[in-house]
Amino acid sequence: MYGPDARFRPHTPARPSFRCRTCGAPWPCQPARLGLLRAYRDDRIGLLVYLAGQLQRALQDLPTTDPRELATRIVYWLPRSRPR
Repeated sequence: MYGPDARFRPHTPARPSFRCRTCGAPWPCQPARLGLLRAYRDDRIGLLVYLAGQLQRALQDLPTTDPRELATRIVYWLPRSRPR
């Protein structure tokens, strides 16, 4: 990456471990969560679809991991939407 954002590396999942490529924490790490909330700030449904796809990949890559733990880690961190 070049330009003013060159020092900021994206926090994306490394497969098959589903750990962050940048910091090594379980993905989505805190920087990844903040980046996803910012990127999808006007598209909550899009973010949920993206996270559901990542969950499906994680379930395939980590078959011995408890699916509830993966769902909690990958999807359920997302704050609930505010009632209108």
